[in-house]
Amino acid sequence: MTITYEKIATTTLVSAAADITFSTISGSYTDLVLVLGSLTTASANQRIRMQLNSDTGTTYSNTDLYGDGSSAASTRNTGNAYINTTMATTSSTIPSTVIMNFNNYSNATTFKTVVSRANTSDNYVSAIVGLWRSTSAINTLQFYDFSGYNFSSDSTFTLYGILKA
Repeated sequence: MTITYEKIATTTLVSAAADITFSTISGSYTDLVLVLGSLTTASANQRIRMQLNSDTGTTYSNTDLYGDGSSAASTRNTGNAYINTTMATTSSTIPSTVIMNFNNYSNATTFKTVVSRANTSDNYVSAIVGLWRSTSAINTLQFYDFSGYNFSSDSTFTLYGILKA
């Protein structure tokens, strides 16, 4: 089965920004993939948070697995107003690489899930499964750093749609 990725949008910041939004996402794909090369304006452990379709209600939950090669941990959150998508960079000069998969994002009969994987500048890795308890098709993605830091200039966000074979 052939899977084709089609670039929907790319944003490369020319100056720091508090959030990034992709809106009016077409429902014509089977899945979405978001790739981030993310920097923040601080050198600290941070999380990138996400809201879907501007929903600020307590309809989100996530399960996190993370480690640094010598120790590992996990957490579980429910009833949040956001999804913790991954650990953000721990360096203001070396970007994190983050890949998010949104499966069945346009299906109008199931809750939406996102699987997020990341590597940070200090060899920290994380895998997070997020759930949005809504059957609405995803048409808007908004990302922000929950610590109040901005995404630095040169951060890149690329959204792909996966076409049916």
